[in-house]
Amino acid sequence: MLMLFLQIKLSPICFVLLWSCFCFMVESQCNRGCPLALASYYVWNEANLTFIAQVLGTTEDEILSFNPSIPDHDRLQSFTRINVPFTCNCLNDGQLLGHMFQYEIIQGDTYDIVANTYYAGLTTARWIENFNNFPVNSIPLGSLVNVAVNCSCGTSSIDSNYGLFLTYPLRPGDSLSSVARYSNSTSSLLKRYNPNVNFSAGTGIVFIPAQDRTGKYPPIPSSSAGLSSGIIAGISVAVIGVILLAIFFFVLMRRKKMKKASLLLDKLSAVFHGKSQKTASSLDAGNMGVTVDKSVEFSYEELAQATDNFNMANMIGSGGFGHVYYAELRGEKAAVKKMDMMASKEFLAELKVLTRVYHLNLVHLIGYCVEQCLFLVYEFIENGNLSQHLRGSGKDPLSWITRVQIALDSARGLEYIHEHTIPVYIHRDIKSANILIDKSFHAKVADFGLTKLTEVGNHSAPTRLAGTFGYMPPEYARYGEVTPKVDVYAFGVVLYELISARAAVAKQNVSDPDSKGLVAIFEPVLNKHDQNEMQKLVDPRLGDDYPLDSVYKLAQLAYACTHENPHLRPSMRSVVVALMTLSSTKGEGGPGTQCLL
Repeated sequence: MLMLFLQIKLSPICFVLLWSCFCFMVESQCNRGCPLALASYYVWNEANLTFIAQVLGTTEDEILSFNPSIPDHDRLQSFTRINVPFTCNCLNDGQLLGHMFQYEIIQGDTYDIVANTYYAGLTTARWIENFNNFPVNSIPLGSLVNVAVNCSCGTSSIDSNYGLFLTYPLRPGDSLSSVARYSNSTSSLLKRYNPNVNFSAGTGIVFIPAQDRTGKYPPIPSSSAGLSSGIIAGISVAVIGVILLAIFFFVLMRRKKMKKASLLLDKLSAVFHGKSQKTASSLDAGNMGVTVDKSVEFSYEELAQATDNFNMANMIGSGGFGHVYYAELRGEKAAVKKMDMMASKEFLAELKVLTRVYHLNLVHLIGYCVEQCLFLVYEFIENGNLSQHLRGSGKDPLSWITRVQIALDSARGLEYIHEHTIPVYIHRDIKSANILIDKSFHAKVADFGLTKLTEVGNHSAPTRLAGTFGYMPPEYARYGEVTPKVDVYAFGVVLYELISARAAVAKQNVSDPDSKGLVAIFEPVLNKHDQNEMQKLVDPRLGDDYPLDSVYKLAQLAYACTHENPHLRPSMRSVVVALMTLSSTKGEGGPGTQCLL
């Protein structure tokens, strides 16, 4: 074990912390993790609950359940700490306890920014570097980097009364006494869990006992209490008792999982109920790769075998609700999204949409599985997502004609769910990462886990925020108001991405310490009606190989889509007409030509 740590490049502080973690949590590290740990997240300026939930792979409601002092989703005070739940697993073949998050690199990101800003000091730049092979000074845009955050499951040799722990990044001004007051713990207890740690160092990680949702300190689950009594004659009885207890809990948990799976299957039956032969034929016509009469139910064993037991090497995507793996199922290529049971609402939302809505520019669903976890199986889209093409490494730059075609394809998919289905569907998470590119460089809209239904002609009532930072319109971020114009706004941001290849929120230049949204970057240029200034925002990888008037008209369309007043934004039908006109003209027309809206 010592040799393992010596082989990893660590600063002295990280080495002391990790080695002390090993010494005092050896039984957890060697055997198993725990289903719950907490991260003490320091809320930096401009961070919101949606962003925090995304980077730490949880939901806003889960965060709120551990922070009763936060009144609602929209009132999160900056420069305070909040507790964020996550699972504590064995990493590096059981050598240390932690959780491996994934973060998509955007323009201006460095390991230091990811560690100390986005993950609020829960990890370090060096620690991230150890788990990735990207060069420190040139991390490819759009890359998914592994972000390891350490955790603790408790140590029975210190105190078995504490089984839930908070990963607490020390900040300037912290001290042993202040952390003890914050955690309602004693200084001596904290020192026992964190030996040789300077609580006044202003940096580093400590582990402190934490309270659960009910405000209690959960103990370490007992599995060998009978052995500590010293009564030799009772050892065998205790062992048998432990075995029986384990069997009891296994059966109980198995029954609960089966019950949950059964409820989900009942809902799935309702989804498929009444599906006509015409609908089944449309599934066949979708060219999904696997020919089915209806969505196929796969077994867990089949999916595990097809993904090499969900090997990280087969992971092709990651999001707030699960990971996506490449698979070869029944001789055909497929993409398998693995979701936790806690994401059942998102699972059912996506399933309901994709079993009722069929369009060339929407990703096709092949099947599902509800064993152990929730799984959705899609057609495999060969060329990844738009974000990877715009900002990823190892990919040729998209031509301007291809970019316009991708915009048109995506708009057609959105127009279909907005205006040709009853009820109307609102995607709520349109972004470049959710636009997939096939082998012919046509686009398909994907990831319908946040889709909301609304009746035609009615405005949705205020709802919980869901989506991605940088793509949310003002009325949604402020009031939770959901209409199809939420998708129109996000699509406008995607149009700006197609022009500039910049991330939705990015730094304007390397020396600028603040990030800006694309809407704020483009609007001043468009208000000046200066095409020369517009050229400075065009993706430099295009060189001079683009018609400037076409770029300008696409930017005008994006400007209309991102209007602050949702009533003044065009419908997706109008957007499709404008893009068809732009595509057919191939850049012809004078500088003053307006988009058809």
